[in-house]
Amino acid sequence: MNLIVVGASYRTTPVAMLERLAVPAPDLTETLDQLVAQPYVREAVVLSTCNRVEIYAAVSGFHGGLGDICTVLGARAGRAPAELANHLYVHHDAAAVEHAFRVATGLDSMVIGEAQILGQLRDAYHAATEADTAGRTLHELMQQALRVGKRAHAETGIDKAGQSVVTAALDIAATHFPGGLADRPALVVGAGAMGALSVATLSRTGVGPVSVTNRGADRAVRLAAAYGATAMPMTDLTPALAEVDLVIAATASTEPVLTRDIVSVALQGRTSPLVLLDLAVPRDVEPEVAGLPGVVVVDIDTLAAELRAGQHAADEVAVEGIVEAEVETFVGWLRGADVAPTVAALRTRADEVVAAELSRLRQRRPELSEEQRAEMAHTVHRVVRRLLHSPTVRVRQLAAEPGGDQYATLLRQLFDLEVPQTAQVDDVPPLGEHS
Repeated sequence: MNLIVVGASYRTTPVAMLERLAVPAPDLTETLDQLVAQPYVREAVVLSTCNRVEIYAAVSGFHGGLGDICTVLGARAGRAPAELANHLYVHHDAAAVEHAFRVATGLDSMVIGEAQILGQLRDAYHAATEADTAGRTLHELMQQALRVGKRAHAETGIDKAGQSVVTAALDIAATHFPGGLADRPALVVGAGAMGALSVATLSRTGVGPVSVTNRGADRAVRLAAAYGATAMPMTDLTPALAEVDLVIAATASTEPVLTRDIVSVALQGRTSPLVLLDLAVPRDVEPEVAGLPGVVVVDIDTLAAELRAGQHAADEVAVEGIVEAEVETFVGWLRGADVAPTVAALRTRADEVVAAELSRLRQRRPELSEEQRAEMAHTVHRVVRRLLHSPTVRVRQLAAEPGGDQYATLLRQLFDLEVPQTAQVDDVPPLGEHS
């Protein structure tokens, strides 16, 4: 079984393409089902956030699995798979494990050390679990990635240096107002995870008063009540824009919520800039809005450009060390999981040989009593188990070392074993504690 990650992120892909690739929550189960319905894809987890779309998969063949995943992504983006090539990155086996752990610890985030990605990864894993598209390999990878992410934040100060995407966006917004954002009226459009984080961050930083609006009014009311903000109906969006200086847009809408026409009305008679922080993928702010006088639009592309250069959290090196050690441990388990079906096939072959010989003995020596037959069967099985014990333990140890995959291949060749690609690895012990 091959472990593979195929993804697009703010590092490789403009927002316009990320919008096409994004998998909103209502489409998640269908996309997971499409992936595991492909010929080479056995397991799948989809991580789709405001600045990355990644497919974690266990595949029966690397090239076939990569082709299958690109086919699904291409269909989603309305592009031929070849057109996506320049936007996608691919990680295989050990590199895939390293990438998953870097994502979980925040090392691969736009803002190094931000902790929000850990919750997003957990949600992606839970969605795959509910859709029954995560098998033994991805269960182990996701559980270990979540544990490694928690360990990095518990043992280092990376999250102290790191900030959320919302905080980083607010830092940029503050440069457009004399005296910063203190006491500037703000509006949050959207009451999902990013909207809730936005309201919480605004309440801590002294921005206000804060209003919240959402298509589902009940969620906006609950979020506003939790942070002393004001909930308002979505139908009042246009007049509300005229009353605020700062807007954070973070909905799950597939179409722009803040259009040129809506924002143009809000600009009439303004003397201060209107700063729109678009943290949604697909974008909530229509591209034409950026051309309006008096409007500043900060979207994921702008945010990435501001933050890309020179981020070095104080404990980043320590987290890199944690990731390196944890990857080595997990890859050892992965190699052991790869050899497990071969070991199981060898044991099955031994049981078949013993059963055949005992059957011949029954025919040749019919005078033997049932008690004698049972004793002989027990003895033969015990001898075979003892003979196989040392080599099977040793082959597991050797398989966990670099280049260990050759031992499983040699074992299959020596004993002429047929091992199905989808063979179970349930006899491989799991790694440590799970998240």
